Amino acid sequence: MTGSASPEPGAPAGAAVRPLRRVGMITAAGLVVASMVGTGVFTTTGFLAADIPSPVAILLCWALGGLAAWCGAVSFAELGAALPDNGGEYRFISSLVHPAVGFASALCSFVVGFAAPLAMMAHAFGKYLVAAWFPAPEVAGAPPPAVGVAPEVAGALLIVLVSLVHMGGMKGGSRFQNAATAGKVLLILAFIVIGIVKGDASYLAAPGPEPLWRTLLSPAFAMSLMWVSFSYSGWNAAAYLAGEIERPARVLPAATLLGTLAVAALYVALNAVFLASAPLSSLAGVEAVADASAKSLLGDAGGRFVSVLIALGLVSTVGALVVTGPRIYAALADDMPRLRLLAWRDPERGPRVAIALQTAVALVLLWTSSFEALLSYVGFTLSIFAAIGVGCVFVLRHRRKHVARPYRMPLYPLPPLLFIALMLWTVVQAVRAKPLVVVAGLGTVVLGVVLYLVTRQAPPGPARRG
Repeated sequence: MTGSASPEPGAPAGAAVRPLRRVGMITAAGLVVASMVGTGVFTTTGFLAADIPSPVAILLCWALGGLAAWCGAVSFAELGAALPDNGGEYRFISSLVHPAVGFASALCSFVVGFAAPLAMMAHAFGKYLVAAWFPAPEVAGAPPPAVGVAPEVAGALLIVLVSLVHMGGMKGGSRFQNAATAGKVLLILAFIVIGIVKGDASYLAAPGPEPLWRTLLSPAFAMSLMWVSFSYSGWNAAAYLAGEIERPARVLPAATLLGTLAVAALYVALNAVFLASAPLSSLAGVEAVADASAKSLLGDAGGRFVSVLIALGLVSTVGALVVTGPRIYAALADDMPRLRLLAWRDPERGPRVAIALQTAVALVLLWTSSFEALLSYVGFTLSIFAAIGVGCVFVLRHRRKHVARPYRMPLYPLPPLLFIALMLWTVVQAVRAKPLVVVAGLGTVVLGVVLYLVTRQAPPGPARRG
């Protein structure tokens, strides 16, 4: 996916090197799409149907989530074009807010932005495989099947195998990722066409138990928007590789915005298909909602086949997270020499220690947390740092006026203000609805600040360069 530069003459062994800019438009935009289209879109609507039983409200939730993602994308496009270095929001927050807050964001990215989503995607991967091989219909509240452990086993194997591949290095990784992403998008488009032909549009117009305006202002809708926001997470993926993107002033904004808009359109259309495939009551609480929708549209055999294809599509997203996450840890290790081990690698292989640590945490979360609990924890914590990261654009404009900004977002300051307002709304509602999730999220933030205080003093030795 990227090129490697040789260490500078006289650099110490294991010292960081400035990477070559070899990531082009197709790979950068494909990484955004691959990072975004993962577990959430194939699972979240079942939870939404249980909490906000209105098809129109559900579609509006997905559309509003797309709008929020676009607002975040244009903000990060401006930040990434002005500060084109690896690390994403860690780099922005550390530089423009405070290193301690940036460190906490990096820790949350490690646990919440990558390890937890890896666990969730692995769980969904196993769930869809089980749905394919054991076609008993999933009913909300039904006891788990005898093979209930199979999703965790299959998911754990997926995490370990993909991580081992990237530890060993992959030639032609860019071509593989682009092909996998293209295959995933074609699968979604094909499913949308099937839904248009075979779906029942009358299901979309079914009235909810309350007036629409009241549903949209309810705490349940705010929590649903937080879950949807997780499904859109990944719109900032290109910013993590800003230091490796060729012509970042032009390519990074274009890749970020094109990828985000494409995914938003796919998400709204795909969820319209889900909701047109069956009555909403039959989808409520169903985790493998895409499987249930496919079976309703295509019958048992067709549904099982689609479940296998969705499971295979999740492999590319797991790969995108394994590739992207360690770049944050490497950027962190450049600034915190006591964490230098996280960036250890040789020129031909991936950062083995960082990948191994990420894999271990993902496996723990896979085996110890429920899918819904992970979804709420991830959504709440990511909302906090996404709002802070987007808010950095105000600091850049008002305190760093000397920094060149080759890309300026349209309609400033409306996009960042709208994004922050939506994130704060979901956070406030999360505090009211799920206090234990809030405690876990805030605990992660506090742990990040404490670890920063412990590791900020650099030991004697040569300085590293990023």
